[in-house]
Amino acid sequence: MKPHYLISAVVLLFSSPLYAQNVPPASTNSDIPQSQTQARELFISNLMKKMTLDDKIGQLNLVSVGPENPREQIMADIRADKVGGVFNTVTKHDIRQMQDQVQYSRLKIPPFYAYDVVHGQRTVFPISLGLAASWDMSAVALSARISAEETAADGLNMTFSPMVDITRDPRWGRVSEGFGEDTYLTSRLAYETVKAYQGNDPSAPNNVMANVKHFALYGAVEGGREYNTVDMSLSRMFNDYMPPYKAALDAGAGGVMVALNSVNGVPATSNSWLLKDILRDQWKFHGLTVSDHGAIGGLVKHGVAENDRQAAAMALKAGVDMDMADNMYGKYLKGLLKDGLISQKDIDSAVHDVLTAKWDMGLFVSPYRHLGPVSSDPVDTNAESRLHRKEAREVARTTLVLLKNENQILPLQKKGTIALIGPLADSQRDMMGSWSAAGVAKQSITVLKGMQDALGDKATLLYARGANITNDKTIYDFLNSYDKAVTNDPRTPQQMIDEAVKTAEKADIVVAVVGESQGMSSEASSRTDINIPEAQRELLKALKATGKPLVLVLMNGRPLTLSWENDISNAMLETWFSGSEGGHAIADVLFGDYNPSGKLPMTFPRDVGQIPIYNSMLNTGRPFNPQKPDKYTSRYFDTPNGPLFPFGYGLSYTQFSVSDIALSATTLAAKGDIKASVMVKNTGKVAGATVVQLYMQDVTASISRPVKELRGFEKVYLRPGEEKRVTFSLEEKDLRYFDNQLKWASQPGKFNVFVGLDSQNVKQSSFQLQ
Repeated sequence: MKPHYLISAVVLLFSSPLYAQNVPPASTNSDIPQSQTQARELFISNLMKKMTLDDKIGQLNLVSVGPENPREQIMADIRADKVGGVFNTVTKHDIRQMQDQVQYSRLKIPPFYAYDVVHGQRTVFPISLGLAASWDMSAVALSARISAEETAADGLNMTFSPMVDITRDPRWGRVSEGFGEDTYLTSRLAYETVKAYQGNDPSAPNNVMANVKHFALYGAVEGGREYNTVDMSLSRMFNDYMPPYKAALDAGAGGVMVALNSVNGVPATSNSWLLKDILRDQWKFHGLTVSDHGAIGGLVKHGVAENDRQAAAMALKAGVDMDMADNMYGKYLKGLLKDGLISQKDIDSAVHDVLTAKWDMGLFVSPYRHLGPVSSDPVDTNAESRLHRKEAREVARTTLVLLKNENQILPLQKKGTIALIGPLADSQRDMMGSWSAAGVAKQSITVLKGMQDALGDKATLLYARGANITNDKTIYDFLNSYDKAVTNDPRTPQQMIDEAVKTAEKADIVVAVVGESQGMSSEASSRTDINIPEAQRELLKALKATGKPLVLVLMNGRPLTLSWENDISNAMLETWFSGSEGGHAIADVLFGDYNPSGKLPMTFPRDVGQIPIYNSMLNTGRPFNPQKPDKYTSRYFDTPNGPLFPFGYGLSYTQFSVSDIALSATTLAAKGDIKASVMVKNTGKVAGATVVQLYMQDVTASISRPVKELRGFEKVYLRPGEEKRVTFSLEEKDLRYFDNQLKWASQPGKFNVFVGLDSQNVKQSSFQLQ
């Protein structure tokens, strides 16, 4: 087969519109007016001539405010030009105090201030996995825009976000922090998020610089175990895992956080192939790189550096500009330079990147660029008036996924008696999820509060806790190891279940809010068992035994194994950790004031033994056919091969039909396009939205290709009886992939096209690429 445009791979990774569909061209350094670029370079060059070696090394120091680095010490270091940036402080008053010290320093180079604002700063939006479940670019952009405004309003200049690591293993705790399993969806979300944070100017008063993380492949750690190693073929790396990072950079992200893991045996923090050959030379990234927390010292534990001194040299020479938290550069660079183990050019290159980022943040125009005047400081940092509740509720509603609705038991009627039961039903802290930035738990709306507000005096709402999150002391102690995140009821498990059963028996229907505490889906929170904890399952058994209709509201930060819960429940609503207004959003959906439209951004397995299970898997040489089962095929004999809930799945309170696919042609020329259209109709009785999804399969290629790959989607809103034509346009460029020689090309042959409302229930057609 003769390939089309068989060209050198990595440089042209994203010239295809595949990863930038419906988005404007990226803003790059080349887009900056020449006069501004020249002014910036002249300023930085002149400034660096005035800097001593100690001054330069100080700029590479990214310090964390905390017990080991109190604010007073940091203020002294700023006066001494020993600090390049500060993180983990989030109030204007504290930041202003530190920034005031710049005027007493010799060179008056201001630090920047950063924080992990992942899904909201003070207004907490749904976790990133929940945002991905919206499949709604405008909703995601709105959440990121408000996050940027609130972050800037607190005097911060940068967010360590978005987290765009592709992950296909729900055992990994940081699943909650990312956008899921799919390359195309995550790339779209990465682009939109960065654009919303930065706009075209990260120095603007309401914008902040994005620092995309974790470069690279952090979501592919073996066994889903935090900080573990990654070993991966280059073709899979560039086809599946690298595109979201590049999409974020194409959107203009000013920074990159380097991952903690190793990649094919080389830690990312000392990996010059990743940080120089790919990131700098081929992707033309000119921004700032920062290590992850303590990652430079971690090179010794990786076994690639003999000691911290060698680790510092390796990281700097590999291309890590700033050292986060462990001060390895501060301790060792001066001596390393003297001994000839690093060069002045290594130091100057890193310093140049730091100063460039500060110029781009506007800090050389004014150290108070985002702080503003003292008169702008809030009297009450946590004032209710600083929150964006309306937008948080609107966004949260789009993220909820209806997994089951037997006999249309939902939406609930606002009458009679409803029993609300479960350890998460009134948990303000868990509603926010992990990485909730400066969010205040007491400002979160729980499911109990949301349902009470929705019902008023129209119905009776009864509440019982019913169980603890877990009765396993080891897990309980782990969840509380850094702060008191989980509180157990002092009553015995049976006493709580007995109360819950009595409550349920008084009701017409039971709503049980169960799942994980937020600390179970976070950094350093990998699980081997992704069931709902046993204490809550015992509660569900007792509630099922009452014979009352049972609705499960799930709160969790990862796909769970829910086969048993699916069997015993009448309805299941996946709500993730839905943020400050989560309780109101959930009540809106439960009572039908909002029709759910979310779709899963990750596959939900039947059993943990199926992991990894994801949509874009390869077919194998002996694929299993459920219509004609054969022993000697790729299968499990003790459970069905497929997922419990597939990627892209989600129900509605209405029904939709999708017509057969109409192709504009049966062949696609190398320089032409082909359009795939379907008619989507709301055949139900209420208005609603759904997501029309386009998948592709390259039937015969030089390497085995996925059975289905997402290549487009459109969210449509239809009134009852309304129909709409949805059209996707494909060009030859959209069919390219990286082969084993890292050549990016398409090949003539048959391509299958699938369109549906999830990844499994699809209509199919095909065409030939000439």
